[in-house]
Amino acid sequence: MFGMSELALILLVVVVVLGIKKLPELTRSAGKAARIFKSEAKALKEQDEPPART
Repeated sequence: MFGMSELALILLVVVVVLGIKKLPELTRSAGKAARIFKSEAKALKEQDEPPART
């Protein structure tokens, strides 16, 4: 579908359209969302595992 050069061009256009001032805020919120998703996935995985026998 798309090559790396096309994706880089699209990313560049998005940065220009959104503005460079908004970029740190976007990356911060994306990182926060990734951390939340990772912690929720870990919690679900721990919930599905049977308790350890002692």
